[in-house]
Amino acid sequence: MKILITGATGFVGKQLVKSLGDHQLIILTRNMGNGKNSLGSHHQYWETLADKSDLNDIDAVINLAGEPIVSKRWSNKQKKLICDSRWDITAALTQLIGKSTTPPHTFISASAIGYYGRQNQTPVDEASGFHAEFSHDICQEWENRALQAQSQQTRVCITRIGIVLGKNGGALAKMLPPFKLGLGGPIGNGEQGMSWVHIDDLIKLFCYLLNNSSLQGIYNATAPQPVSNAVFAKALGSALNRPAKITTPPLALRLAMGEMSELLTTGQFVLPKRALAAGFEFQYSDINNALQQVINSSN
Repeated sequence: MKILITGATGFVGKQLVKSLGDHQLIILTRNMGNGKNSLGSHHQYWETLADKSDLNDIDAVINLAGEPIVSKRWSNKQKKLICDSRWDITAALTQLIGKSTTPPHTFISASAIGYYGRQNQTPVDEASGFHAEFSHDICQEWENRALQAQSQQTRVCITRIGIVLGKNGGALAKMLPPFKLGLGGPIGNGEQGMSWVHIDDLIKLFCYLLNNSSLQGIYNATAPQPVSNAVFAKALGSALNRPAKITTPPLALRLAMGEMSELLTTGQFVLPKRALAAGFEFQYSDINNALQQVINSSN
């Protein structure tokens, strides 16, 4: 297949490119030099969509682009950047798909479990409601713009991605330093949900959606066994052979991170109901096994 990928130089994108190496890939990136250095010069590269009138020669599109949500404190300017970096590229892709006479047969667009906002202890799935807050607002509009590409010729799949666990990147890279020093532990009472997914399973799910033409709509990209923050902290400490008993007060996070701290002090227990119903099998369902594999893997 000829596949257009946005966000390919990110943590997830790099692994996806490796997995799809047998296909003809077109990488959309603002920095072609960086893209070629990190992904290889054998792929085709586009710097912009502005000079494209359609996507007639593309079989599928996978849209992962977006400013990292935890890279900087959430000022009004940063919030706008987080939203625009997701919404604008998604709208541009949808518009080009709509202009195509032979459009891509598949459009897979990322979203996040932030769509659900903060939840209580009751597990949620794709049919559940949401708590209106910034993380939900980002995802709702992001998804709406992608779903507008749905037609008889193009199916749209939305992946609401959880905390991605993998080597040398993602959320785990930010968690590891204090845990390696024995300074890790739960946040607050540790009861908030942490819905996670091993990066191998996430990449497999993208490929599963890509290759199964009957699938469309919303899919939670999370492992079937979400855990509390306290259980996650204990499992990470165990994987590192370090204690994980130092509690981080929510107020300290609020002072350090502002509104963004709510991503850590609140949470949700998200179930991948539709992926499981579609026959997808997760390799990593247990948080201890997943973290042991990531920590002990050589690459």
